[in-house]
Amino acid sequence: MITIISSTNRAASSTLKLSLYYQNRLREKGIEAGLLSLTQLPPNLIETDLYGKRSDAFEPIQEIITQTQKFLFVIPEYNGSFPGVLKVFIDACSLPESFYEKRAALVGLSSGKYGNIRGIDHFTGICNYMHLHVMPLKIHIASINKEFDENDNLFKKDTVQYTDEQIDKFILF
Repeated sequence: MITIISSTNRAASSTLKLSLYYQNRLREKGIEAGLLSLTQLPPNLIETDLYGKRSDAFEPIQEIITQTQKFLFVIPEYNGSFPGVLKVFIDACSLPESFYEKRAALVGLSSGKYGNIRGIDHFTGICNYMHLHVMPLKIHIASINKEFDENDNLFKKDTVQYTDEQIDKFILF
């Protein structure tokens, strides 16, 4: 099972648009992938699902994560790194069954010109600690607000080429 993680809880985000784009491209290549947006997290996650506690609201999310063998994290830049909600989400998941010895691909995006290079590096360190194997090809999409057409599809030739290469390699990873 593949799950795409839209790694922000910001509503109507470019991260969600890019996650949906990846989901659609995978489907076009014959691969079904689920999508988990961190907007779906329980609003009181910090109070209900950390330090060994588990709420009824988080249980279905935990089940998805436990069943997933491959993750595709779409991660926006927040203050030179990744969103804090992504770290809280990781901390709320049961370990080791959530991520141990599973596989992941990482996609960074930003409204600036670096495509969340630092945040992807930071998150790679966390993945390594959890024994979540990260695919070497990481994509960084800068100026994300200039990358989508009117149908929320990527349209720039080089961006489409690199994301397709990553998707093809992720399928085989």
